[in-house]
Amino acid sequence: MKVSPGFLKWAMNIYGPYLGAGVRVKHISADWRKTHVAMPLKWYNKNIMKVHFGGSLYSMVDPHLMLMLMQILGKGYNVWDKSAHIDFIKPGRGTVHADLEISDADLDEIVAQTESGEKYFHKFEVFIRDEQGQVVAKVDKVLYFRKKPEA
Repeated sequence: MKVSPGFLKWAMNIYGPYLGAGVRVKHISADWRKTHVAMPLKWYNKNIMKVHFGGSLYSMVDPHLMLMLMQILGKGYNVWDKSAHIDFIKPGRGTVHADLEISDADLDEIVAQTESGEKYFHKFEVFIRDEQGQVVAKVDKVLYFRKKPEA
């Protein structure tokens, strides 16, 4: 289903889990290639150590690559989240940010690997950074792609 970046930004910002965690989608580019999300540290999203709760850090980036690629590739492709791994590098304090990007190389590889109709798994790296630009967490996301047979 094709939607506008502005509509998805609005919908994500009123989505219950994002409201509850304090996650805000700040920008989605018109070509769906870039998304910027942020999350301030609040009383309701900090852990016992008074830093960002790890689950909230992961939720910041969880759906975006799949949603972006579904819009870029269109109805001719199946796109699913396959797996994820998060490394917590340092405690998250203050507002944390993540930039998710789809490069030309990523798209070229996905299209080439799925041209024959075979499934393909592509790995993306996303870094969550604090206000000083220091890496708080690194997320590895693997997405599943398969070109749908033409009807």
